[in-house]
Amino acid sequence: MTSAPAPTVELSAPPALAPLLARGALLSPFKRPRPDAAHPRTRLVLPALRVDAARLAAYERVCGFPTGEDALPVTYPHVLGFPLAMRLMSGPGFPLPLLGLVHTSLRITRRRTTAATGAYGLTVRVDGLAPHRRGTQAAVVTEMRDGGDVVWESRSTYLARHRTASAHPADAREEPAALPAVAEWRLAGDVGRRYGAVSGDRNPIHLHPLTARLFGFPHAIAHGMWTVARCLAAHGTPDAVEVRADFRAPVPLPGTVTYAAGGGRFALRGDRGRTHVTGEVRPV
Repeated sequence: MTSAPAPTVELSAPPALAPLLARGALLSPFKRPRPDAAHPRTRLVLPALRVDAARLAAYERVCGFPTGEDALPVTYPHVLGFPLAMRLMSGPGFPLPLLGLVHTSLRITRRRTTAATGAYGLTVRVDGLAPHRRGTQAAVVTEMRDGGDVVWESRSTYLARHRTASAHPADAREEPAALPAVAEWRLAGDVGRRYGAVSGDRNPIHLHPLTARLFGFPHAIAHGMWTVARCLAAHGTPDAVEVRADFRAPVPLPGTVTYAAGGGRFALRGDRGRTHVTGEVRPV
């Protein structure tokens, strides 16, 4: 027996973020996350989106990319797809509370350079739920098309922290050899608010210590997408590339971090040698 195809909803414009974030905030206290919960199967499609040049330039400045180039930073399509992801994740059919969600991993494949002046089609869907030792994790897939070709795609996982019925073992990942330090970055306390302004991601865990404490964080923490974008701006990426990043520990704001890189890998380390982000850049 074959399952019915996932329904597709075509949008004429990106949905407004403020109502979606408000809806997600209002519904969050009523969500009861669990790995076997039902999740939305709908694929949201935006068939022809053009990039706002001013917003792109603001994003590039906040993340450290050069401005004025006719090529999108490798992480920027995530921002373009974010309103569609929020429409799915803020709705009553999404079982995880939007407030307090933590970005845990990112996989990006870019098949060629994507011009900032192009028109692109976007598709976003929820790819399923999975147990995590600290709660339940959801995967969100975003695809960007030029004509009929997928030129960029990503898979992000987001964690809703909650008590679990059974113990899940900690990740058994082998620690890679330490990378040489390249630069030290001092992060201001407003990094989360500045990135939220250019990306639309105004999750309260990133905005202020008081709102972060409501979700168990003693300080505001940097967006995962800002940390990986900042690392990739320093590292550089080929035109056709695969990027893998794991967000291993929150980056507190304000704070000081060390960017390290070598052999196609990068990392962001905090004081006492704590690793916040690890990643890899590979040509494809």
